[in-house]
Amino acid sequence: MTAQERELPPLSGKVALVTGGSRGIGYGVAEALVARGDRVCITGRGEDALKEAVESLGADRVIAVAGKAHDEAHQAAAVERVMEAFGRVDFLVNNAGTNPVFGPIAELDLGVARKVYETNVISALGFAQQTWKAWQKEHGGAIVNIASIAGLSASPFIGAYGMSKAAMVNLTLQLAHEFAPAVRVNAIAPAVIKTKFAEALYEGREAEAAAVYPMGRLGVPADIGGAVAFLTSDQSDWVTGQTLVVDGGIFLKAGVH
Repeated sequence: MTAQERELPPLSGKVALVTGGSRGIGYGVAEALVARGDRVCITGRGEDALKEAVESLGADRVIAVAGKAHDEAHQAAAVERVMEAFGRVDFLVNNAGTNPVFGPIAELDLGVARKVYETNVISALGFAQQTWKAWQKEHGGAIVNIASIAGLSASPFIGAYGMSKAAMVNLTLQLAHEFAPAVRVNAIAPAVIKTKFAEALYEGREAEAAAVYPMGRLGVPADIGGAVAFLTSDQSDWVTGQTLVVDGGIFLKAGVH
């Protein structure tokens, strides 16, 4: 359903910046925030994908800035564009991420590991610094970092990704401590979400992959969008420094059977 085909609520007066927002989890987050009345800026590497996402979400409420998440110039430009277009940036959702390698950690290319950290962790810190300086320090707001259950336990064959997401959880703690009380900072740790990013984990075997989840299905982007909407709402006004696990119950399988 396009923006033209659905009735959008009145504007909330709030503005969000969602990195990696052209598809997958980021798009689901942007969709949830637009649905409650927020204006949103999405970022991503592909201009065509961003343009399509803006058209679908509603060009009257959504803008986009193309660039690489780990590029400091892009981070500054994205925040500057939000401020120019909307005059504020209440919420930051650090969703941009990469996982370009699959294999044992003993054979992990260190250059690849550095790339994963640059995109998954350093970019999140950079965006947080930019939004803090541009608006949140003086006016408050909330930050949500998209981590992963891979950062909360051993994650065989995606070790670099898991380590980076563990760092994202700790970054959340550091920011929550330093940015309080003006800004609340929390993280979300999803299990497998049905996106192009994660399709290698379930493609051709979705029923089998979903069978191990107590909830009986894999996650979808809207599951994370709903969690972000909560963590950026007044209903979570006393919640900061937390990592919300959104995993369909998969961690329950770690118990004694």
